Amino acid sequence: MRSTNKVRGAVLAGAVLAATAVAVTTTPAAGTAQHPQNAPLVEAVSQLNRSTQWNLAERIKLNFPTHHPQGFARVGDRLFLSSVEIIEAPVKYPQPVDGYDRTPGKGRGHVFVLDLKGHLLKDIVLGEGDNYHPGGIDADGTSLWVPVAEYRPYSHSIVYRIDLATLEVHEEFRVSDHVGGIVPDPRTGELHGVTWGSREFYTWNGKGRQLTHTSNSSHFVDYQDCAYAEREQMLCTGITNYKTATGTNFELGGITLLDLQSQTIQHEVPVQLWSAAGHVATRNPVHLEADGGKLRMWAAPDDGEEVSGTEILIYEAKVG
Repeated sequence: MRSTNKVRGAVLAGAVLAATAVAVTTTPAAGTAQHPQNAPLVEAVSQLNRSTQWNLAERIKLNFPTHHPQGFARVGDRLFLSSVEIIEAPVKYPQPVDGYDRTPGKGRGHVFVLDLKGHLLKDIVLGEGDNYHPGGIDADGTSLWVPVAEYRPYSHSIVYRIDLATLEVHEEFRVSDHVGGIVPDPRTGELHGVTWGSREFYTWNGKGRQLTHTSNSSHFVDYQDCAYAEREQMLCTGITNYKTATGTNFELGGITLLDLQSQTIQHEVPVQLWSAAGHVATRNPVHLEADGGKLRMWAAPDDGEEVSGTEILIYEAKVG
């Protein structure tokens, strides 16, 4: 394990987080230290269906360069948003080269620390060499876990742990594959990961030793962001791009509840909510939380360069 102080290019939009434990709000939130209270989240998601009515409760404009957002995690009164800044986009090869289907491209990985109104408090820059693409993120109460991979399948990744009290960055281990999202299990200390397009699952112990590597039996959507949801389950959200009869693109979003031990689906439901740029809400970063009889979804589907820039869209649905 290597400790690094690569909190490079830090941008302060207010006071830097104090070097004490991050406060936890009374509203249960996936990925916080309040895991025993998260059972209502599992129950709420299990009640979703294709007829569920989502209402847009709030729209928060992010007024800083957000690039291509990837993952959300909420810890108390702070939001963590991972994003990839693409400097040179990967280019597909006519034929695979050394097992890769495209060039590595160039970029920079970010984890933005925000308050609940979307104000930027800090910009933590992560990555090394061709590893510049952060994926889906999650917190276990003391640490935020962030995979930073090459921007191509079957490549390489670095798994980082960010201390929530100090924001100090630690490189924990490396993986010879593209890890697109990671979820810590606070009960077992194990880490669960999804690959490019979430076509495969990994499980590692806390030191990075691989415990399992299995195929994803579902082909509904590609999971982009996942979080622990108590009862040894995780919630994943994502998107699949399809073609219509006329050849135009169609984005299908979805929410899935999975059992961590068997990696089987417990419940899944499509999502068809649209952003200003026409993207489905679950395209990239999503955070779900239960609040009484409401299920609340925080989503940021649009890139910084798109028509209205990146906005956090907060939807609510009545459940129960």
